[in-house]
Amino acid sequence: MRIGEIAALVGVTPRAVRHYHHLGLLAEPVRRANGYREYGVRDAVVLARIRRLTELGVGLDEVRDVLADEAGRELVEVLEELDGDLARQEGVIRERRARLAGLLAEAREGRLAADGPLSPELAAFLAELGEDPALAASPMAAKDRELLTLLDTVVPADERARLMELMRETAGKAGPVYARLDALADAAPDDPRVAEAAAELAACLPDGMVAGPPEDGGLTDVLFGDLAPAQAAAVREALRLVWERAR
Repeated sequence: MRIGEIAALVGVTPRAVRHYHHLGLLAEPVRRANGYREYGVRDAVVLARIRRLTELGVGLDEVRDVLADEAGRELVEVLEELDGDLARQEGVIRERRARLAGLLAEAREGRLAADGPLSPELAAFLAELGEDPALAASPMAAKDRELLTLLDTVVPADERARLMELMRETAGKAGPVYARLDALADAAPDDPRVAEAAAELAACLPDGMVAGPPEDGGLTDVLFGDLAPAQAAAVREALRLVWERAR
């Protein structure tokens, strides 16, 4: 395969492939007599692994460590792990669609408000946010409102009240942070702006917002599942910074 072919197969750009070569994450393949790179299945597997890890918010230095640990593994074993990753993604998507089907049924029957059933605390908080034109126009702010609606349903009442108070502390500082995160929608996870957005977001979040380092599963998958890779990387790093600061 040529570089354009392997990039299209894995779902990245040729520029990203060259960047991974430059960083030493992806070994340079053999070249044909005409000077073109010739990629094989093993190269495609490694490139797919890099893409999957970065989408999960893993930093490129950590990706290098993971790939080094896997260097001696059999191709079948690595492919099975990739298949397992995809199966988990499919499971998350099926779960979301099942929840959506229930909400759609309620909406079609006129039993669900546009924002869903909300507690008085969240309804008041969202009304406050809606008064800020910058927040009203931000796609990232809209995703936050959706997440808050979910938390309003699954978090116990006492914890929900605590979270609402913490969110009010950040509301007045959120506009510039949302703008930075919105700008990362089409960026790569290693874009320098990721670290800048993470630092600014961490500065806005109170220590009590993060109970521990972000881990995969449950609400974490929901939080990062709808974000672009660079946005997910920035939010993960911000949560890590807040947790480290509060230790």
